[in-house]
Amino acid sequence: MKTSTARWSMYGAVWLTAILMTAGAGLRGAPADLPEMDGVPTAEAETVGMSSARLERLDRVMQGYVDREEVAGVVTLVARRGKVVHFSATGRRDVEQQRAMTHDTVFRMASMTKPIASVALMMLYEEGHFQLRDPISRWLPEFSDMQVAVPSPEQERIAGRYKLVPAARPITVQHVLTHTAGLANTYRGLTQTDFQAMTAQRKPTDTVGDMVKRLARLPLNFHPGDRWEYGRATDVVGRLVEVMSGQTLDAFLRERIFEPLDMPDTHFYLPKSKLDRFAALYGPGDDGKIVLTEAPTAESRFVREPHVYFSGAGGLVSTARDYFRFHQMMLNGGELDGARLLSRKTIELMTANHTGDYGIWLAGPGYGFGLGYAVVTDLGPSGTPRSEGSYYWGGAFGTIFWVDPSEELIGIMLTQVRPYTHLRIREDLATLTYQAIVD
Repeated sequence: MKTSTARWSMYGAVWLTAILMTAGAGLRGAPADLPEMDGVPTAEAETVGMSSARLERLDRVMQGYVDREEVAGVVTLVARRGKVVHFSATGRRDVEQQRAMTHDTVFRMASMTKPIASVALMMLYEEGHFQLRDPISRWLPEFSDMQVAVPSPEQERIAGRYKLVPAARPITVQHVLTHTAGLANTYRGLTQTDFQAMTAQRKPTDTVGDMVKRLARLPLNFHPGDRWEYGRATDVVGRLVEVMSGQTLDAFLRERIFEPLDMPDTHFYLPKSKLDRFAALYGPGDDGKIVLTEAPTAESRFVREPHVYFSGAGGLVSTARDYFRFHQMMLNGGELDGARLLSRKTIELMTANHTGDYGIWLAGPGYGFGLGYAVVTDLGPSGTPRSEGSYYWGGAFGTIFWVDPSEELIGIMLTQVRPYTHLRIREDLATLTYQAIVD
């Protein structure tokens, strides 16, 4: 691997070429400027109440992130009323190999897998497999008789960091869909060290089922339903899909979601034949400029064998086109191009706030959480232009999407940088999308 200085000297030498290559990649107000891509219906922005001139600001801001070397490249997509009005590819998917970002670049979606796994489980809900308040131990008996870790009382002699008490109630399907089960996680809680030790035990041949059984042996951080805490709950969701359906999560998603919705580039493990479209992964160096952390090769964990660990919490790779089609189905009330996955009423249930006033610390104030999605509940505290009732999530490698039913709007931004929290690229996507609404 080249040094950061050498690599960015090379980058500067090809900067003008990159600009010329990407200048025509984005929408400039007319459908003819969009890439011709099956399954991506397009329209001039003005026909759906948006300004093409104002959407150009989005390209300029994204190009700024590339020029400052804060990201290697970005794909952005905006759709309104079922029509894509902005679809841009800016910068490079692989700086080291001088490969331009393209509209069909394949990205690590990380936690943007969660809504798809949640939809899969709710498809089984519609078939009568469960009710939301059913205990998950009915299908995963390892979650019977759970215990909760509580701080060691000052006046009790306790060997360890915490004492255990019986869980006040069983973990339900609703709890794992809403991240209120209390499961041990890597972020916080008395069991954080135990969780880290558990993940260190993972072997290459492990399945998610193996991991879920180990997770169930750890104490909970709080009584199920008492508060919101992010973690691996959607891996439990995916495992429930497997047990209820009798299929691996990979097979279920492919047969029941990806094939019906025409999502050919969405996989748990990227076929080697598509490596030439796979984006490199970067992280910020000491100066804030990106440095390579994972090359897009067959050695990536999203490519290499064995292909046995199908994580509903964060395992998929995909493209902007495929992800747009999935969420246009959601915005349509469960149907796209004749393929119906869910009822409109089930989507209303999924995108309602199920967590009341619990703090959704990863989203911040003004948000609640539904079944697989964060939901905007109050515009003032949220500080977002997205309408109340909008639902969204993002991924650990910088990706984000949202669906705004009130405005019939979808926004998607895909890049590959971790960590990303020092950037405001996600917030900029929302601001620059909504300022282009002129009706």
